[in-house]
Amino acid sequence: MAKKEKKQKVTLTAEPHLGLVVKNTGSAYDVRLDDGPTVSCRIKGNFRIKGIRTTNPVAVGDHVKAVRATDDVWYITEILPRQNYIIRRASNLSKESHILAANIDRALLVVTLREPSVPLTFIDRFLATAEAYRIPAGIILNKCDMWDDDDKELGEAMKYLYDSLGYPTIIVSAATGFGLDALREETADNISLLAGNSGVGKSSLINSLIPGLNLRTGEISELYHTGTHTTTFSEMLDLPYGGEIIDIPGVRSFGTIDFTMEDTGHFFPEIFKASHDCKYGDCRHTNEPGCAVKEAVADHRIAESRYNSYLNILEEVLSGSDDKYRKAH
Repeated sequence: MAKKEKKQKVTLTAEPHLGLVVKNTGSAYDVRLDDGPTVSCRIKGNFRIKGIRTTNPVAVGDHVKAVRATDDVWYITEILPRQNYIIRRASNLSKESHILAANIDRALLVVTLREPSVPLTFIDRFLATAEAYRIPAGIILNKCDMWDDDDKELGEAMKYLYDSLGYPTIIVSAATGFGLDALREETADNISLLAGNSGVGKSSLINSLIPGLNLRTGEISELYHTGTHTTTFSEMLDLPYGGEIIDIPGVRSFGTIDFTMEDTGHFFPEIFKASHDCKYGDCRHTNEPGCAVKEAVADHRIAESRYNSYLNILEEVLSGSDDKYRKAH
């Protein structure tokens, strides 16, 4: 019987190089070295956020140390302290989380009113998650060239609502170029995460912002009016006018991570503000007497859609499950 060939031991003898993770393909990470080229790296070590199981321990935007080993392969050996990061539940059936990006200046959500229609609950879950991780967020309303009169009224109402809450909302069309100057101004000289459902036109928008890039775009399903995934990995892209965009695969749902009953209202700024006038300090804003939040909803000082999104997340937190959310979407 032939002897098994002994596996060569890999040793890290070289000095580490500092670098920035600019691409995650799932099996490897592209790291742009501060003092050299971009190299493909594997990971060596246990990079885990304390108390949170993640599907990707290293994320695009991470500053890392990388070493070239004796097997001529580059390895990430250390993640430098993060300024911030944002995560979501990896899937609605999973208790693991997925790091969307690290060290970002803002998180922008691309949404559409049709082909596909993005639920307001999805938007509010994204914004609440950004609040939880203290990352400024904004909304990009794409495909306005497809709007009819009712869509225009809804789009303007959404812009008014979210602008008033402190979430800059830009109405754009990747097809016609409408609103792209405002989007360039919003993303200039920043590191921006660009997220959204499949089919909302993220790749088309990025192609408009970065001429010559030619990211692949997908078709919309005629049967389900949903998009197909065209981005299969996360990548940081340099903007020609300064700044970077982190493009991530389309997100079909947005399960929250580690929200508590007490925290949930804090991640809706208008609900948190109104809650100071509630009769009880531990008010859940559901059926309690003297609830200032319920009064604000009745008086139209808090949008009913936002309140319903709050209740949706609160129900998930209290039940410990998001089954109802999955069935509704």
